[in-house]
Amino acid sequence: MTIATPSADELRRMMTDQLTAAGALRSERWIDAFASVPRHVFVPSFTVRAQGSLHEYDQADPGWLTAAYRDASLLTQFDASGTATSSSTRPSLMATMLEALDVADDSHVLEIGVGTGYNAALLAHRLGSGRVVSVDVDPDLVSAAQNRLGKAGYIPKLIAGDGMAGCAEHAPYDRLLATCGVGRIPDSWREQIRPGGIIVANVGYGIACLALDRDHRAEGRFLPELAAFMGARPDADSTSSTPQELTELLIKSVGSSREIALPVGLGAEMAQLLPSLVHPIVKTIILKNDSGQEMHCLWEPSTSSWARITLLDVRTAHLEHGGPRDLWAEREPLLTHWVNAGRPGVDRYGLTVDEDGMHTLWLDEPANEVLELREP
Repeated sequence: MTIATPSADELRRMMTDQLTAAGALRSERWIDAFASVPRHVFVPSFTVRAQGSLHEYDQADPGWLTAAYRDASLLTQFDASGTATSSSTRPSLMATMLEALDVADDSHVLEIGVGTGYNAALLAHRLGSGRVVSVDVDPDLVSAAQNRLGKAGYIPKLIAGDGMAGCAEHAPYDRLLATCGVGRIPDSWREQIRPGGIIVANVGYGIACLALDRDHRAEGRFLPELAAFMGARPDADSTSSTPQELTELLIKSVGSSREIALPVGLGAEMAQLLPSLVHPIVKTIILKNDSGQEMHCLWEPSTSSWARITLLDVRTAHLEHGGPRDLWAEREPLLTHWVNAGRPGVDRYGLTVDEDGMHTLWLDEPANEVLELREP
């Protein structure tokens, strides 16, 4: 007996029902958007990372349509080093961020990161195409997304340019949604949002939901879910160091060493979030040495500072490091503070970005400052 493959409409409804049941979708207008916008139109080919390997799909693959509607991130572009540079974000995370925008029917939204165009289509369905502007540094992505949006019946304003500069031409906006990762909120984003507006952006491994006051000061909490979007690129041709290059460098580097106590296991959720706020451009690679011991390796590209943390047991490690910055010494106090504060959850932390661009991390309320976050 042959079981018929569900149609795109059926798969879309199943995905939407799952997102609604899980609480990622809560409002009728966003439920309607996810139930109406055809995700598969925006991802004619993609790669899925699963169990440490990559699987490529295209329209000739019998599993393509079903895979397009899974709650998974679909990788759609890679640079010369093999690093993914564009994707269609996991739908449950997209839904969570769109709900956090708290749009009104007449909201004007600036999206940073066109990507496949699927998220712009969701925004356009909810608000109308004329209320959506989306910017991406890659002209090829913008052109492809424009074509797919047209096929799906949407015509938001797409612009090829530096998303970190926002889009002053069409400002001011009521909301800003960044679908790329940033270390700090650019001044231009705050300046282009009306007072009372909201920015939802991936900062480090957290998703900050910030409200703007009349002085363009931004403040708010992190959402409960962690995320790691692809970082904003300075230009369309920028290429990352390959994992092989970094692995060789980090294994062979020789520097100072000492034994350290770990306040928390390095694989814990908060041991990822908090260091990512202190060190937004530091790369982390997990390797094993010849003895099979796990090593957490850190690389800070602007100063060539590095660290190699070899686990001896759950709470003890051997640290080797070099360069002008002691990366472990910079992040350890924040991890210790978290433990001493009773191991609070992600959403108890908040962020303030003042009029001068200073970022301050706080716990529970803005007056309870934890750390001023220096420039990356």
